[in-house]
Amino acid sequence: MFSAAGRITRFSRDPGDVAKAHRLAGRALLPGLVNGHSHAFQRVIRGRTEHRTSGRHDSFWTWRESMYRAANRLTPEAMYHTARMAFLEMALSGITTVGEFHYVHHAPGGEAYADRNLLALQVVRAAREVGLRIALLRTVYVRAGWNKPPDPLQVRFLTPRAGDFIADTEALRSALAHSYPADRAWTGIAPHSLRAVPLEYLRESIRYARVNNLPVHMHVAEQPAEVEACRAEYGRRPVELLDQHGLLDSRFTAIHAIHISGDEIGQLARSQAAVCACPTTERNLGDGILPADRLLNAGVRIALGSDSNVQINLFEDARSLEYHLRMHHLRRAVLAADNSDEPLPHRLLDCATRFGAESLGAPGGVLEIGRPADFFTVNLNDPSIAGATPESLLTHIVFSLERAAIRDVCVGGEFVVQDGRHAREEKIIREFGALESR
Repeated sequence: MFSAAGRITRFSRDPGDVAKAHRLAGRALLPGLVNGHSHAFQRVIRGRTEHRTSGRHDSFWTWRESMYRAANRLTPEAMYHTARMAFLEMALSGITTVGEFHYVHHAPGGEAYADRNLLALQVVRAAREVGLRIALLRTVYVRAGWNKPPDPLQVRFLTPRAGDFIADTEALRSALAHSYPADRAWTGIAPHSLRAVPLEYLRESIRYARVNNLPVHMHVAEQPAEVEACRAEYGRRPVELLDQHGLLDSRFTAIHAIHISGDEIGQLARSQAAVCACPTTERNLGDGILPADRLLNAGVRIALGSDSNVQINLFEDARSLEYHLRMHHLRRAVLAADNSDEPLPHRLLDCATRFGAESLGAPGGVLEIGRPADFFTVNLNDPSIAGATPESLLTHIVFSLERAAIRDVCVGGEFVVQDGRHAREEKIIREFGALESR
């Protein structure tokens, strides 16, 4: 049962309650999935970068050039349609909350829009139309890198002065508070990376976030070159530097954190910081394998994100977190906890739900009295999980579920997907297709 405000009031088997219930026969119900890290605009380059570029050694860095060119073509209207397409796909896959790491702020050429948050508000509008909760993680981007000349492809991202970034973020917070319920759309900050944000600017941004109790997300150690650049500039590895300056805490989430040392894992654990893994994107870009076993064993929470949105399926990311380590270690069940009270499927489900919600400061992630009625259902007769018993059902879902098995998605007591369909699905797909064909 849930209230008019969409929060769970009780779980009941009372015949009177059951008689009035909305029946979901033949379905299992799970907490809504939480997507901790998305760049919605990158949906426009899906399927357009899977080739070699002029015989060069292709990597994250060559892919990034294609991504930058796409970012510089997006109008505010195109940003809205692209984000709406990505968010529709998320809703259809059981996601009820998204953390949108948003860094396209300005017009092509770098000029500010009259409303400096125009593009961010278009993204939030898209999430609201689809029905998702959204944490708009407003990104700090200052430079191309240490001792590097400005990159003309990055001018839409840049905010050179910390005071301007803080003022823009305050304006966004005010705009969201005026137009949306606080638990539907809220703000965090996202210093892009240590290569893109000088240390003093980073310190000032995080001070602002702490005063206002905002989540802080930051790309950390995604690539070996990023680690080496940090060591060259500061004499420290990325997590070491953040820890040295007191910038890690329970509101901080390190995105990727692939190329980290054992000492850095300890620093993340002691500070109660989280990590957000994006296994589909990380393998697509050749980033490397997250040491998820060492992180979880140290007590570091791991959330999951769709990142570049080359594919949107958090269960695929959850199982990949485990499967990548199986190939690396040449053994099975790597992430199974020694404590038998926390089986492997439960651990991976926590990554896709509870840990993501904690990372974003979101109200969902678990089904408990007082929490929002954010959930999705799966068809128990879907071929991908047919034959599951009550004891094996969660294992079937985490390791084998196909996205077509997801039938209903509810956010705050409102069904945004029913029987596998979103009410605006055809319109959203048609308008995005028209955008992509231009």
